[in-house]
Amino acid sequence: MAGQERGSAAMATKGIVMLFLLCFIIQCEIAQAKSYIVGGVTGWTFEVESWPKGKKFMAGDVLVFKFLPTAHNVVKVNHWGYRNCTVPKGSFITSTGNDHIKLRKGNNFFICNLPGHCLNGMRMAVYAS
Repeated sequence: MAGQERGSAAMATKGIVMLFLLCFIIQCEIAQAKSYIVGGVTGWTFEVESWPKGKKFMAGDVLVFKFLPTAHNVVKVNHWGYRNCTVPKGSFITSTGNDHIKLRKGNNFFICNLPGHCLNGMRMAVYAS
């Protein structure tokens, strides 16, 4: 019986250690996500296309789009929508002026679809590793 108790205690200890490691891994992943204010101090506005240059984004990072809600919006589009400044069917559109969008792995494309805005540089492509 003493051997069974020791075996049970060892199994419980291993289980606790595994649970601790799993929690640690999950928290480390969450802690590594960063938030970026798109455009810096000027926010989501014209000529923001070059803002991502030199930055290293990771999947799970959050882009914060700050803008006057009556003046702009943010549309998450595909590559075709980005290149052509059009909104493909089913695109995500938001316009609160304080919009938080989590990056997915790979290319992420954003435009403002108000007339003339995208064509005047209010679009952005972000790659997340």
